[in-house]
Amino acid sequence: MSALAPVAAQAPPQEKAGGKGKAPNADPAVMRAGLGTALLFLGPYLVLFATFVLGPILYGLWISLHQWDFLLPGKPFVGLKNYADLFTGGSTTSGPFWNSMRATGIFTLLSVPLLMVLPLALAVALNKKFWGRNAVRAIFFAPYVLGVAVIGLLWRYLLDPNVGVINYYLDQLGMDRIPFTTATPWVWLALVVPTIWWTAGYNMVIFLAGLQEISPDLYEAAELDGASAWQRFRHVTLPGLRPVTIFVLTITILASANVFGQSYLITQGQPGEETRTVIMQIGEEGLRQFNMGAASAMSTILTLALLLISVLSLSFMRERTPKESKA
Repeated sequence: MSALAPVAAQAPPQEKAGGKGKAPNADPAVMRAGLGTALLFLGPYLVLFATFVLGPILYGLWISLHQWDFLLPGKPFVGLKNYADLFTGGSTTSGPFWNSMRATGIFTLLSVPLLMVLPLALAVALNKKFWGRNAVRAIFFAPYVLGVAVIGLLWRYLLDPNVGVINYYLDQLGMDRIPFTTATPWVWLALVVPTIWWTAGYNMVIFLAGLQEISPDLYEAAELDGASAWQRFRHVTLPGLRPVTIFVLTITILASANVFGQSYLITQGQPGEETRTVIMQIGEEGLRQFNMGAASAMSTILTLALLLISVLSLSFMRERTPKESKA
C-alpha cells in the first residue's frame, strides 16, 4: 500500500508590480466615472444648499460685522462691535436681546417636557390594537398640518380677553374674565397650550414609528418573567426608544427656541415685552430699527447656542460600547 504524498498548497498568484495594495476596481477611469455620476446626482442639491443655506449664512456673518442700515448707502465696517454690544450692559441692544432670550428660555422649559411626555403617552396608547385606531391617530395628528398663522388667529379668537370665546362663556357662567394674552402667568398658558395642541401629534407619530421597531419578543419575554406593565415600559420600551427620544428632544428644543408665530399672533409680546421671543426681537431690531448688523449678530449667537444643544444631544444619542460605559 503506497502512501499518499501530501499536496502542496499553492500560493496565490503574485500581484503585478505597481498594482500592490490596490483594489481590483480601483481603476482611475472607473473612479472618475463614479465621481462624475455622484456629482451629477448631488449637483442640484449642492446648488440649492449653497444658494439658500450656505450663502445666506456667510452673508449674515458679513452683515454682522457692519453697521448695516439697508436704507442708507454707507455701511461702515465695525468688526465685532455688534457682538460686544450684546455683552455690554447698558447698550441699546444688550437688554432687549437677553430679555428675549429669557422669554424664549421660559417658553422652552414650559413646552418641551409636555411635548415629550404627552406624545409618548399617546403613542403607547395608540400603539395597541383597537377599532378605529387609525382614525384616532389622524385626529391627533390633524392640527399639525395647519400653518402657524391659522393656529395663531384661531387661538387668539379663543383667548382674547375682550371678545374671546372662552371669556364669553366665563361671563355666561358668572365668572371673572381671564387675561390670557395680557397678563402673567396666563400669557404663558396662552402660548404653551396652543403649541402642544398643534405639534404634539407630530412627536406622537415619531414615537409610534419607534415603538413599532421594538421586537414583540422582548415584551413576551418580560411578561413571562413576571414583569408588570410599568416594568415592561421602563425596561423594554424606554431603552428601545432611546435614539428616537433623543431625536425628538433635539428637534423639539430647536423648534421651541425658534418660536415666533405664536407669540407674535397670540400675545404680541405682551405684557410689555414679557413674551417677546428672540426671533421677534431679531425682527424688531433688523426690520423696524433698521439695525441689520445687530440683528445678524443676535442671529449668530442664537445659532451657536442651538448648535451646541444639537451637538450635546447627538453625543448622547451615540451608542456606547461596554468599554466606553465603564470609562
